[in-house]
Amino acid sequence: MEFIYYFGDVFSPLSFMLLLGGTIGGLILGATPGLSPTMAVALLIPFTFQLEAAQGLILLGAAYTSTVAGGAVSAILLKIPGAPANIATTLDGHTMAKKGQGAKALQLSFLASAVGGVFGVLLLIFLTPVLSDWALAFGPSHLFWLAILGVTVIGSLDSASVVKGLLSGCIGLWLATIGFDDIMGAQRFIFHPSLGGGINIIAALIGLFAIPQVLTMFAKGRQVDGAEVIEVQKHSVLAATRELIRWPRALTIGTLTGSIIGLIPGVGGQIAGLVAYDQSKKFSPEKDKFGTGHPEGVIAAESANNAMVGPSLVPLLTLSIPGSPTAAVLLGGLLIHGIFPGTDLFDNHPDVAWTFINSMLIGQVLMCIFGLYVAGLAARVAQVPQSVMAAVVLSLSVFGAYSVQSSMGDVYVMACLGLGMFFLERFGFSAAPLVLGLILGPIAEANFTQGSMIANATVGQASYFFSGPLNLFLIFVVIASIAYSVWMELRSRRTTTKEEALA
Repeated sequence: MEFIYYFGDVFSPLSFMLLLGGTIGGLILGATPGLSPTMAVALLIPFTFQLEAAQGLILLGAAYTSTVAGGAVSAILLKIPGAPANIATTLDGHTMAKKGQGAKALQLSFLASAVGGVFGVLLLIFLTPVLSDWALAFGPSHLFWLAILGVTVIGSLDSASVVKGLLSGCIGLWLATIGFDDIMGAQRFIFHPSLGGGINIIAALIGLFAIPQVLTMFAKGRQVDGAEVIEVQKHSVLAATRELIRWPRALTIGTLTGSIIGLIPGVGGQIAGLVAYDQSKKFSPEKDKFGTGHPEGVIAAESANNAMVGPSLVPLLTLSIPGSPTAAVLLGGLLIHGIFPGTDLFDNHPDVAWTFINSMLIGQVLMCIFGLYVAGLAARVAQVPQSVMAAVVLSLSVFGAYSVQSSMGDVYVMACLGLGMFFLERFGFSAAPLVLGLILGPIAEANFTQGSMIANATVGQASYFFSGPLNLFLIFVVIASIAYSVWMELRSRRTTTKEEALA
């Protein structure tokens, strides 16, 4: 219970001001397309040079937490995920916004984020020594099978057909191979100088989700009769809280999934949100409602991506292994102040470690309060005429793609991917499986290559990849996931055939 001793340090005037500033700034940065949590934290690093170590980490931790949650704003209102972690939020959140339920979707997302985030930080506080040993158990073979598990999720994710979902994922896996091989250094599919560094995930994310939407808006032209004007429904925080309590299954699945996946180094919140969404859909008795504006989808996705934040710091603080790209930037923030994370961090610098962790716990509450306050105002974005909205979304897309690396090449890649996705959607393909394939491709390839090198030097590939309880468990889950997706589609087709026969 040592953390209680340092709880008051968070409420010192300067520390609390930094916590407030980081939370509000993180929400704004998170809602801006193209500014991922990693970039937001990196931008704030220079502001910590003159601060004490604990105060600097408070600012960075608050920005990390609120940026992940803030990405839901643009995901719900504009169908542009503010960060990769918010991909799954677009699947139901944006549909709710188009029905005039934007305020409800935002309130549910912030409430779910707070529940998941608080649970994740509590895990960080109470179970750090145990969880650090568990995180260290994941080697290249386990991470490879985990990535394959993510690929099997593709089949039923936001797609009416398992085959089309898997094909979309395969396209994403192919796109992930473009550029230089990280292990061997070989060139692959570099058709243009802009592709030399591969496809940037943020540019791809904006292109695949935003550009098809912009093209659809422009195709409709100006709506003179106002038929497309959406009436925004008011929704109280109390009603949103009751709605959250109505879906304990989605909240539990999202929180537990995010906590477990956050602990695994190198996986990230984008995988947590998508896996939680998929599992909530599979266990829900109302599977058909997912993708049509169902609150369960928003709750599962947002509780998962924020529950990931706390556990992702366990490997960093105890083993000096960053659990995510953002954690790697936080490691830089620690090293700047001469603090080296590891097993003795809590012995040599308990004031820094516990003040930072406590601030993240309080930051989750502040993030929820500010998010709920702006939810009703932000939802009015849905009333903007489509002709104006299309121009705004296109401008934000170009800005977001360019700002990542200050490269027009990323803008060209974004435009090409968006145009291709616009035509693919006409044939029933979906952007979410494609993006998931693009994210998982490098993880699967890098860990397979590393695992093969280790296997060739030790026990051989068959024994390395297909033995051990954790490997066997992951293989079983992969097979079960594929079988379940196929069975659900066959059952859905039989039901549709019977209904047509009776009609």
